[in-house]
Amino acid sequence: MGRFLVVILLASAALGGAGMWYLQVYGYYDTLPEQDSIALTYAGDTTPTEVPVTGFEGIDAISSPIRFRACFTLAEPADFAPYDNATPLNAPGWFDCFDAAAIGAALDNGSAQAVTAQANITYGIDRVAAIFPDGRGFAWHQINACGTAHFDGDPVPPGCPPPPQRTE
Repeated sequence: MGRFLVVILLASAALGGAGMWYLQVYGYYDTLPEQDSIALTYAGDTTPTEVPVTGFEGIDAISSPIRFRACFTLAEPADFAPYDNATPLNAPGWFDCFDAAAIGAALDNGSAQAVTAQANITYGIDRVAAIFPDGRGFAWHQINACGTAHFDGDPVPPGCPPPPQRTE
């Protein structure tokens, strides 16, 4: 009887772990439809503009505002608003066009430029893009300073838009 209970307990743990892994890696992500443009902010501007792209691949999830990832190629080069402290976030392994480590290394060594795609796409979250000289682009969502303070329950820094009202 004891062995039977141990087998049931181990099987339940294995199924639960497998289910949790599946949900984190596959279950909550949606593949975005192909797009012929992406919003990017030009240098000297604060409002994003739809910029033509080709080869768009993207994923997103409603479970978190920072799960967005996209890969694309710009139709023509342009001068976009720089973004400080860009840190590409890992994508699921099956979304193989987005390699956060390679993008981060390119940003660090200057072979790619971090640009603002859209500031505060949702409160405290910016859409950031890395643009390579050959026109390849990669985009992700990143928590900004306003979001970091707000999500930690601290007062937001000067210059931040008013935070949304918390609902209990």
